[in-house]
Parts: sequence; structure tokens; C-alpha cells
Amino acid sequence: MNVRFIYDFLKELAIHNNREWFNTHKSDFQQAEAEFENLLTAIIARIAFFDSSVAHLEAKDCTYRIYRDLRFTQDKTPYKIHFGGFINARGKKALHCGYYVHLQPGESLLAGGAWCPEPKLLKAIRESIYDNIDEYRSIVEDSAFKKYFNSVGYNQLITAPKGFPKDFPYMEYLKPKDFSFCCYKPDSFFIGESFLDKSEDIFKQMKRLNDFFDYTLSDFED
Repeated sequence: MNVRFIYDFLKELAIHNNREWFNTHKSDFQQAEAEFENLLTAIIARIAFFDSSVAHLEAKDCTYRIYRDLRFTQDKTPYKIHFGGFINARGKKALHCGYYVHLQPGESLLAGGAWCPEPKLLKAIRESIYDNIDEYRSIVEDSAFKKYFNSVGYNQLITAPKGFPKDFPYMEYLKPKDFSFCCYKPDSFFIGESFLDKSEDIFKQMKRLNDFFDYTLSDFED
């Protein structure tokens, strides 16, 4: 897998984000796309060592289209300037948590958790944290987890969420509007030969909190 080629292509795409340039460089896109699928294939195989639920997945099941949805945005640039893949045993659209891989020059990351859950799911996750606060703290306050993930949720309520006692001593854990968490890494991290070895522990720590959330999310998914 040639991750450097992926970055080189994305850098050029960010500069020339138009259909004319893209069409004349379609073969470069196809090669970059193939290299990203090779990367995901290797990641899936590595994660399957400790999470056998993803072993059946193929990279093509996990990738997203490069074409942007332009219907509801003023930004009419036609292409994403990143490659993204969501490794989830139940599929990309599942409610369950998974392992997200995002390659973008200068903004690459690995992420997990529950991103933008609808209101009933958000409330259920908060209730689960409230009811199982000791278990939740044992994960998010553990130095092994915090080594990669400093916080959970990137949009916070100003006050306590409705339905929860305002004097709850760990209210900050209930305030997020989403429960995703990510680990940003430099491009060199993904290009390096030891990427799979270095990323394995990140994914293992990710799984700990994914499993906590999935216990609740299972009640909402067939």
C-alpha cells in the first residue's frame, strides 16, 4: 500500500477541485482509491485479531464516495479532499460504533464512538453513562485511553441536559451533544512502515468505549 501516493493525490485535488482536472486525472484517483482500499484491508485484518466481528468485511464495504453532496451547501466544490472509511461489522449506516479512518493531508485521524446520534439515542447514551458512571470513568479516565483520546464529544451543552439532576458530580460527561472521539496523527504516522503496529493499540482502546456505547445502542437496532 502506497499511502504517500494517496496524500500526493489529495494535495493536488485540494488545489484543483474541479471536474475538468479530476476527469483528466481519473487514473490517479483510481490508483489512490485502490491504495486506500489496500490500507483498509490491512487495518481490517489487524483489528480482526481482537475484534472478530469485522473479519468478514471488505474494504469496499467501508469506503465513502469522493463526490460531495451539493444539494444543501453553498460550497459547490465537487469533490471531498479526504478519503474516509468506516469499519463497522453491521455496515456503514449502522447505529453501532465502529472504527473510522480519515486520510487528509495535515488533518488525518482515527476515530470511534457515536457521532451525531438522534435525540432518543443521545438520551439513552447519557442515561447509560449516568447509571454506569464508575464503569464509564474507568475507561475515559484511564491513562491508556487518554494517551490517544483526550476527550469524548466535541459539542457541549452549556447546562445540564434535561432530565438529569443538576448536582450530578460528573455532569461534564453528560453534556456532549455527540459521543465521538478521535486521535489526530501526522501524515508521517500513516506513511510509516510500522503504522499497523502503532495503530493497533489505538483501535484496542477505541473498542473499549465503543463496546460501552454499543451495549445501549443494541436496544435500538434490529
